[in-house]
Amino acid sequence: METSELLKKVRHIEIKTRGLSRNIFAGQYHSAFKGRGMAFSEVREYQYGDDVRDIDWNVTARHNKPYIKVFEEERELTVMLLVDVSASRNFGAVGEMKKSIMTEIAATLAFSAIQNNDKIGVIFFSDRIEKFIPPKKGRKHILYIIRELIDFQPESKGTDLSLVLEYMTNAIKKRCTAFLISDFITNDNFKNALSIANRKHDMVGIQVYDKRETVLPDVGLIKMCDAERNVENWVDSSSQKVRKAYSAWWNDRQGRMLDYMRKSRVDVASVSTDEDYVIALMNLFKRRS
Repeated sequence: METSELLKKVRHIEIKTRGLSRNIFAGQYHSAFKGRGMAFSEVREYQYGDDVRDIDWNVTARHNKPYIKVFEEERELTVMLLVDVSASRNFGAVGEMKKSIMTEIAATLAFSAIQNNDKIGVIFFSDRIEKFIPPKKGRKHILYIIRELIDFQPESKGTDLSLVLEYMTNAIKKRCTAFLISDFITNDNFKNALSIANRKHDMVGIQVYDKRETVLPDVGLIKMCDAERNVENWVDSSSQKVRKAYSAWWNDRQGRMLDYMRKSRVDVASVSTDEDYVIALMNLFKRRS
C-alpha cells in the first residue's frame, strides 16, 4: 500500500476508534477489567459480607480466627491483542471484510487501554507467530499498531490458535488481559492451551465472522475456495442435502468453540461483519462489570 493511502487509512481509523473509546466506552472498559490486575496489600480480620474466597488460611490457622487477604487494584494493566492474520480474514460477502472489522475492534481496544493508562501489545499470528509488538504506552505506539493492523502482510495462510496461546503464556510473564481476535476457523486443538492461558492471564475471545459463512445459499453450482489451504471445490448449492450438511458443519463448529470458551471460563463476543461491533463490545463489557 502506498504511504499516502496508508496514512489516510491510519488517520481514518484513529479518528473513528479513538472517538468510540473516548465517548462510548468511557468508564465501561475500566469497570469491565478493573480488579483483573490486583496486587496483594495486607491481611485483616474477616468481616460479615467479605468474600470467603479471599480467606488467608495460613494466617487464619495461626490466629484461630478468620483473616482475609486485602488486594488493591494495580494502577495499570497490560493488555495484549492476539490478532488472527490468516487468509480467511480476507472475506466479506455481507457487510465489511472480516479484516476491516478486526482492525477497528483492535484499534478501539488499544485506544481504550491507553486512555486507562494501560500498556498495549500485539501478537499477529497465522499458523506461526508472524510478529510480536511488546506492550508500551503512548499515541505514537498506538499509531504504529494501527499501521501494522492495516498493512501487515503475513508469511503464512493457516491458523493455529494453540500456538499463539502457548506463545503468549510463555512470553508475557506478568498477568495481563488478552483479547483473542479471530474468526476461529481452525482445527480443534486449542482447548488445553486456552485453559492454561486463562489460568495465568485474563482471556477474552472476540469472534468476527461473515453471515455468508453460516448458511449456503441456493444459487446452483458454485466454486468454493479454502483460502488457508488454497483448495477449490465445486459445490451444488441447489441440493437441500448439501445445504443442510453445510449448516450442520457450521453449527457444530460454532458450538464446539463456544463450549471450549465456556469450559475454560473465557468470555466471548461474536460479531458479524454486517453488525455494529460497538453493541457487541458494550454487551461484553457489561457482562464483565
